Amino acid sequence: LPLAAMVAAVGVPVAKMSGRGLGHTGGTIDKLESIEGFHVELSSEDFAKQVNEIGMAVIGQSGNLTPADKKLYALRDVTATVSSIPLIASSIMSKKIAAGSNAIVLDVKTGDGAFMKTVDDARNLAQAMVKIGNAVGRNTMAIISDMSQPLGYAIGNALEVKEAIDTLKGHGPEDLMELCLTLGSQMVVLGGKASTIEEARTKLKEVVTNGAALEVLKKFIAAQGGDASVVDNPEKLPQAKYTFEVPAKETGYVAKIEAEDIGTAAMLLGAGRATKESTIDLAVGLVLRKKVGDQVQEGESLVTIYANSEDVQNVMDKIHKHIHLSKEQVTAPKLIEDI
Repeated sequence: LPLAAMVAAVGVPVAKMSGRGLGHTGGTIDKLESIEGFHVELSSEDFAKQVNEIGMAVIGQSGNLTPADKKLYALRDVTATVSSIPLIASSIMSKKIAAGSNAIVLDVKTGDGAFMKTVDDARNLAQAMVKIGNAVGRNTMAIISDMSQPLGYAIGNALEVKEAIDTLKGHGPEDLMELCLTLGSQMVVLGGKASTIEEARTKLKEVVTNGAALEVLKKFIAAQGGDASVVDNPEKLPQAKYTFEVPAKETGYVAKIEAEDIGTAAMLLGAGRATKESTIDLAVGLVLRKKVGDQVQEGESLVTIYANSEDVQNVMDKIHKHIHLSKEQVTAPKLIEDI
C-alpha cells in the first residue's frame, strides 16, 4: 500500500490486481476493506480511468481475465503440482500480462514466511518470471526479499493499513520503508520518471517528506468508495476490544521469529482464513515489539496481541514457542537478497 502511493505520487501509474488471503492474514483486498465503504468491484473502464486520473487503483480478480489459469490452478490442487516452479511462474505472469502493464516489478519472497523457503528456489522462480515477461515484450525485473521474519511490525488487516499510513507519514518500520524504496526505485526507472536508481530513490523520499504520497492514498481510498478520513484519523479503522502483552521469559537477543507460525497465531485470533468460507475479523492481529537482532529484557513485551476475545492463551503459547531468544548477540537478516 505505501509502495503504490509513493510510486504514483512520482508520476508512474500503478494498476494492481489483488486477491483475498487464504492463510495467516487477509490479502490486499481484505486489508483495504477494513476501511469503511472501500470496494474493489470496478469495471475495467472505471479501473483504467482511475489509474489515469489519480495514478493508482486496485481491482479484484475478475472471472474473465485469465480463464485458462483458473482451470490450471484447480488442476494443480489435485495433482500435487502447486509447488511446481514453472507452473507458479506461468500462473503469476499470465495475470500480470493480461492486466496490461508495460513494466512489471516482482517482489519474490524467500524464507520461513514465504512460499519459496530457499534463496535458490526464489531465484529460479524470479528468473523464470522475468524470462516470461521479457519474452512477451514487458519490461520485467524481480527483487528477492527476505521473509524469514514478518515485514514491518503489524500482522493483521486494519493494523497493517495503519502501519502503511504511518509509513507514508515518514514514521513506519525501517524494513518496510527500505523495501518500498528498493522496489519503488526500480518501478520509477522502468516507468521512465528517473534515469538512475539513485534519482528515483530521492524522488520517492521527497513525496513522503512533502506529503504527496499520502495525498495519493487519500484520493485512491475516496475513489474506491472508502472513508479517506482514516488517513488522518486511523482510530476510525476497526479496533479490537482487548490488548495483551506477551512478555519475554528471559533477557537476551531475539534470534529467530518463525514468520509462518507467528502468522498462524494471528489467524487463530481471526486475522486470516483457515478455509475459503472463514470470515475475517479485520480488527485483530499482532504487533511485534522486537525484531531479530533486538535486545530484550525479561518481562519486556515481545508482541502485543489485539483480540476480540479474552481467551488468548493458545496464541500466547504459540508466540513464545516460535520467537526464539539467545544469550549471544544476533545480526538481523539481510532484507534484499538479490535483484
